[in-house]
Amino acid sequence: MDFLQVGKIVNTHALQGEVKVISNSDFKEDRFKKGSQLIIDFNGDYIEVTVATHRVHKGADLLKFKHLNSINDVEKYKGCLLLVATDELDELDENEFYYFEIIGCQVVTTEGEVIGEISEILETGANDVWVVKRPGKKDALIPYIEDVVKSVDTESKKVIIEVLEGLL
Repeated sequence: MDFLQVGKIVNTHALQGEVKVISNSDFKEDRFKKGSQLIIDFNGDYIEVTVATHRVHKGADLLKFKHLNSINDVEKYKGCLLLVATDELDELDENEFYYFEIIGCQVVTTEGEVIGEISEILETGANDVWVVKRPGKKDALIPYIEDVVKSVDTESKKVIIEVLEGLL
């Protein structure tokens, strides 16, 4: 079975078994909702857990898992990755992608010039912005909008963009 990382447990919170999670999930509202099944990668052992509660506190996600009711139950999981089975991923609409499908894609202009590789995705209010690592240059910020992104091929890990004035 294949897994996808959706976060990392970075600390405990209070005494009732909550953990502080840094999320890297593109759908954390769904991923961390009550009843969701997650997997803790505990030194190579996969521990299945069910989300009992989720809340956001000071910019971090706080999760509590069923049957882990004290700080002593969760202390050992600090530093562990949170995973989800890839066969549990939902089908997305056309022109929607999971972060893991986009990160690592090579960005090429419509003229064939290689710009770099997508290393990160920033969420803004209007649209996502793709951070493109460029060899020997500052990172490029590419907005995921129709005027700029012309095609995305997740199979070949290639994105074609139209370079608008001032973009690069």
